Amino acid sequence: MVPTSEIAKNRTPPTKKVEIVNGSSRVVNGASIVKRDTATALVKAQKSKESRDLPPMEELKVLPSDEGFSWANENYNSWQRSIDVWSFVISLRLRILLDNAKWAYLGGFTEDKQKNRSRKTASWLRERVLQLGPTFIKFGQLSSTRSDLFPREFVDELAKLQDRVPAFSSKKARDLIESELGASIEILFKEFEDQPIAAASLGQVHRAVLHNGEKVVVKVQRPGLKKLFDIDLRNLKLIAEYFQRSETFSGATRDWIGIYEECATLLYQEIDYMNEGKNADRFRRDFRNVKWVRVPLVFWDYTATKVLTLEYVPGIKINRRDMLDAQGFNRSRISSHAIEAYLIQILKMGFFHADPHPGNLAIDVDETIIYYDFGMMGEIKSFTQERLLELFYAIYEKDAKKVMQSLTDLEALQPTGDLSSVRRSVQFFLDNLLSQTPDQPQTLAAIGEDLFAIATDQPIRFPSTITFVLKAFSTLEGIGYSLDPDFSFVKIAAPYAQELLDIRQQQRTGPQFVQEIRKQADDARTYTMSMPYSVQRIEEFVKQLESGDLKLRVRVLESERAARKATILQMATMYTVLGGTLLSLGVTLSNQGSQVIANGSYVGAGVFLVLFIRSMQRVKRLDKFEKMI
Repeated sequence: MVPTSEIAKNRTPPTKKVEIVNGSSRVVNGASIVKRDTATALVKAQKSKESRDLPPMEELKVLPSDEGFSWANENYNSWQRSIDVWSFVISLRLRILLDNAKWAYLGGFTEDKQKNRSRKTASWLRERVLQLGPTFIKFGQLSSTRSDLFPREFVDELAKLQDRVPAFSSKKARDLIESELGASIEILFKEFEDQPIAAASLGQVHRAVLHNGEKVVVKVQRPGLKKLFDIDLRNLKLIAEYFQRSETFSGATRDWIGIYEECATLLYQEIDYMNEGKNADRFRRDFRNVKWVRVPLVFWDYTATKVLTLEYVPGIKINRRDMLDAQGFNRSRISSHAIEAYLIQILKMGFFHADPHPGNLAIDVDETIIYYDFGMMGEIKSFTQERLLELFYAIYEKDAKKVMQSLTDLEALQPTGDLSSVRRSVQFFLDNLLSQTPDQPQTLAAIGEDLFAIATDQPIRFPSTITFVLKAFSTLEGIGYSLDPDFSFVKIAAPYAQELLDIRQQQRTGPQFVQEIRKQADDARTYTMSMPYSVQRIEEFVKQLESGDLKLRVRVLESERAARKATILQMATMYTVLGGTLLSLGVTLSNQGSQVIANGSYVGAGVFLVLFIRSMQRVKRLDKFEKMI
């Protein structure tokens, strides 16, 4: 979370020397007043190798304060909070309803008008999410990875939330640090900067200096966050249950409750800074033999559930091309390393950084990639890795049936109903994907969008792990193209893909190959033995058909859908007539002075209007279904 625009000239060895802190010369005696046990030997500071200086440190920008937000008050009322949440949900529902209603457009409906209105709704959504605070900001950021669930306009706007997060006061930060660590700031740190250098939805970061001269950053959680989460997640669970029952939100093909549970689990894990420290330690161990990746050390004696203290490792933000060029760094090599590091995480470690946006990646003085913020990490279990490998092999073989089976094994595809349309969509995707050559401009972002487009109209729900991976690769690919115009993900990933194929070939030439042949032989023997019986059964069916003992009932699904659509339109017409009649009656009665009865007529007209709108929505869903099949 350290802003990568922060630049340090040299790291300070833990020996006695004169250093510059906040612009003044101070003597550091190297003594620590905090007792350390042997368990913390793993996180002792490393001596940095001497290297050329980086550019001068930029002035810290003043971050906006959260003082004007109701959720920043620790004594907020849970009932008022619930009212705020549901007011937001109802307002959003009405906006979406009007965006999709053709009659709501003055001067006639056009697709351009609908897109403009959708963009305005998305912008309004982002502002309201910011007003609702940390829980909804984090949910919005998570939702920005789910193009398979939400409209593109919403995803684009929610992705901007990371750029606008208010900070809380330094007094609150100091009080929380002292409460969590059990000592005053003066005892804990030799220097502590009140001005935060970064703020996120769940906390903010302050720079500090330990009494032994070690420069650190202190990540402090927002006060009252757990209480706010408890209230908000109760309401969000009710919202998820409403979505699950609603046809408008594709409740039958979307596991909204499962998505809610995934997000809730992630949120509670992120506010446990002890867990984040363990993630950082594990991530650093995974890359201990990779010289061009660096992970800050954790200072466990200064870490608690709501406070995390890390080694201060500033660097140049990975997308600051001007500063990278000024240092003479090889941008092409940096972009390749960024992708390679992620491929290593996914394919070899099974433990990956789930949010590698430019704010969490920096470049050190020796071109090393620095990772920040380990609150949101993903883990791919061994059995999931095996199924993902099977999916990779099926895609390579362009076998739509195997791809669907792999998706079913990953619980991404619901094996219900007729899946022929899903198979056609998957086959179309495979044909287009594998017809591309490495030199063609088919980007990962485009591939991800194609996958999510398929999921929008099919009973496919990608697990959060897969969506995080796709989003991360898309982000890293964007960084790669910004650093190197000749960047090619396919060329970088080719050796790793070839390694997977070689492993597959080795497996097929070993005992598993013998087992596969044996299984195919068993299947062939079974089919051969059952063939005469199957032929006999077919002959019996034919004889029954000829004699009239068996009758076939053929359902013409197209006619049934047309009849159903006609019935709905008839009901909509009736609702319109009845609603118009009641409205006219209300106007007449109002003119005659019978206001009470007139109000009743108006209410009745409103009810019929709602029924009419619901009927038109059902017709729209039927039209969409017909286009899909």
